[in-house]
Amino acid sequence: MKIAFIPVRGGSKSIPRKNIKLFCGKPLIWWNLVQLQKCPIIDEVVVATDDPEIRDVSLSFGFSKVKIYMRDEENARDVSSTESVILEYLSKNSYHDEDLFILVQATSPFTRDDDFEKAYEQLLNEEADSLLSTTRFKRFIWSEDGRPLNYDFMLRPRRQDFSGLLVENGSFYMAKVRAVIENKNRLNGKITTYVMEDPCTSIEIDDDEDWIIAEALMNKKMI
Repeated sequence: MKIAFIPVRGGSKSIPRKNIKLFCGKPLIWWNLVQLQKCPIIDEVVVATDDPEIRDVSLSFGFSKVKIYMRDEENARDVSSTESVILEYLSKNSYHDEDLFILVQATSPFTRDDDFEKAYEQLLNEEADSLLSTTRFKRFIWSEDGRPLNYDFMLRPRRQDFSGLLVENGSFYMAKVRAVIENKNRLNGKITTYVMEDPCTSIEIDDDEDWIIAEALMNKKMI
């Protein structure tokens, strides 16, 4: 079984009601739910929330794969880690050790259904234990003490010849259920990186500026 897990709290301080605020005409959480519903490898989608309105909005779309988990109050605070609600959920629900657990973040609306499929194929082909999504970052990085960290300034490469670095974009993570429980972490063992080529996927919506930029880019894609 392959379980997609979306943790969404009601209390977002940066953008009030962020997860159900309309983004290009749809609640933000819809953008991931619709892609997971379309994805043939996903068996169920768990929305883990503390908020009845988020529960009701998530169910209102009528997606057959979606189920709701009402998370404990202690794991729905500003200081609560994502791992805390993952472990809470897995401790209260029975899955096989080898089932695949996919953490999906609602703040990354540019993820598509084939991203999950391709990432899963990569996980299998590379015989990796876990996977994280990334975006390629083609910028020259320096330390505060004046040292180049990812290139030789005496041999400055052209952008088209520069492979850059991979940046964790927060879209999704994959690992076996047993490993998540044992390591108490979304990543473990041999880790592989799935590269999402669309630069828009580097955007995580955490504040108002992120929202404005992401919505403008999504509107452009929809034209």
